[in-house]
Amino acid sequence: MDVPKDVYPVGRLDYDSEGLLFLTNDTKMNHQLLHPSFEHKRIYWVQVEGIITMEAIELLTKGVSINLDGVKYTTQPALLSLLDANPAVPERNPPIRFRKNSPTSWVEIQLTEGKNRQVRKMFATVNFPVLRLIRAQMGAFTIKDMKPGDLITLSHQEVDKGFFR
Repeated sequence: MDVPKDVYPVGRLDYDSEGLLFLTNDTKMNHQLLHPSFEHKRIYWVQVEGIITMEAIELLTKGVSINLDGVKYTTQPALLSLLDANPAVPERNPPIRFRKNSPTSWVEIQLTEGKNRQVRKMFATVNFPVLRLIRAQMGAFTIKDMKPGDLITLSHQEVDKGFFR
């Protein structure tokens, strides 16, 4: 599927992140999906180096102080849960760095804000570096059954229903 030239991403994923990304040429929709006052749910699956502790999860749940362009910012409370198994996602290309003797953990984090590199900074604050970061859901839309590069066309009504109802 070709994407028209006037279509642009809603929000962003940094170079090392994966997952769901909305594209639109509707500036009103872009504003409604990005502005913090709308508090849209975003769920990420995060693979961290090491076995994450309950203490770290509690700190992240309450909000932690991160640096945004040289200014301290305290993140909004987040919902976190430890994933029992690796999420069913394709292998990353290029693969993450693998260390035979270093265990990893998968955590699901739900946010309603999206600051620059926020998830990576939050986990770094509690000393669990992010190895892999996947945006799994925005509003009611998920990456379930999608593969990297898949494009799905949604109507305005479908987007409204997925975010505003």
